[in-house]
Amino acid sequence: MYVAPIVEGHGEQNAVAPLLRRIGAELGIGSIRVNRPLRVRADRFLRDDTEFARYVELAARKAKPEHGCVLILLDADDVRPCELGPSILARATAVRRDVPIVVALAHREYETWFLAAARSLRGFRGLPDDLEPPAMPTAIRDAKGWLSDRMGEPYDPVVHQVAFTSVFDLTEAKAAPSFDRLVRKLAEQFGSSAR
Repeated sequence: MYVAPIVEGHGEQNAVAPLLRRIGAELGIGSIRVNRPLRVRADRFLRDDTEFARYVELAARKAKPEHGCVLILLDADDVRPCELGPSILARATAVRRDVPIVVALAHREYETWFLAAARSLRGFRGLPDDLEPPAMPTAIRDAKGWLSDRMGEPYDPVVHQVAFTSVFDLTEAKAAPSFDRLVRKLAEQFGSSAR
């Protein structure tokens, strides 16, 4: 299986391949090969039709010969993923109808998924041994700040995101609907019966 990702941050650029491989292993998909992620500035990518089409085209050119898919992984920030996601998918599909495209929008930010799986991060990178997830992880506007406050040092996406991605519990993270949807969409894309 092959994925050509488009992501918005340096942290995601490093973390998306381990994330996809872990999800693939959990779903029994087998080997997932991940193209070097294309990094975009989300605001410009979403507002500039030329830039949007250029990046979708670049990713699709990598995915097509491998019979893979394009993954657009962005933070939704204050917009509900269920409102923004379908419009991004429609735009991307209009650019390349011949390549499957998955749009995954983290509700608020990628780190929200870590908050949902906080128990699995107990004792990791300075987090307390009794760490509990917030009652509503998706209601936290600054997940990076939430983690920093509990780590005793600033959370740095370039340093910490890939490390947290390597250990957080994928099942617990499904408490965040946007993560659950990402797993389901990948399962559908690669024909896995695992959910």
